[in-house]
Amino acid sequence: MSSVQPTSIDPEMTADEAERELSPVAAFSPEERAAVYRAIYERRDVRNEFLDTVVPQDVLRRILDAAHHAPSVGLMQPWNFIVVRDSAKRVAVHAAFERAAAAEEQIMPADRRAHYRSLKLQGILRAPLNICVTCDRSRRGATGLGRTQQPDTDLLSTACAVQNLWLAARAEGIGMGWVSILRDADLREILNIPPEIAIVAYLCAGYVDQSYLRPELEVRRWATRLPLDELLFEDDWGRKPDTP
Repeated sequence: MSSVQPTSIDPEMTADEAERELSPVAAFSPEERAAVYRAIYERRDVRNEFLDTVVPQDVLRRILDAAHHAPSVGLMQPWNFIVVRDSAKRVAVHAAFERAAAAEEQIMPADRRAHYRSLKLQGILRAPLNICVTCDRSRRGATGLGRTQQPDTDLLSTACAVQNLWLAARAEGIGMGWVSILRDADLREILNIPPEIAIVAYLCAGYVDQSYLRPELEVRRWATRLPLDELLFEDDWGRKPDTP
């Protein structure tokens, strides 16, 4: 059963009433636009650069509210946010990460295992905050508007909330890191997450005073950013645009 019941909506809104909800839309000013793109391009997956500075409650509330304003299919808003401060729980999550990372290392190609071990892949204990983002897949009923043909759009909507959270955090000077090397079963036990709730992201968050100019995994030569032109098609899969 959904943990949050949808609010009652008046189905009798007239076209005129809906029209009154519209407002003008214009492009941002050059300064505003630059700030948006700056947040996008300077966002980093932070692991080791966290400061001990406490994140004030009003700042935390702002970035969570930004996440809550993410787009969601059928306006289902399937997300919940578990803010994890308790040290014992974070120690337990860190231990779960260590077990999962050891298992992941074993399935890596042998020639990459030493490189894998050298990477800093989490900041669970170093960051002052951890945030687990979940998805209640029944929030608007078994299907919900827009999910009948693409049922996983609830998970995709929750991923949009994670991105909003990350960009708002960057604008506040807060770094964030996504810890994906965790087993769902471990997180469910530690955080008492019901079996019907999907776990989408476990995040570490806190103020930083420096970050990498490029993604850390690129700096550490694990991977590189692919050129956009290699990923861009037009009209059909595999068909390259006539002009860039």
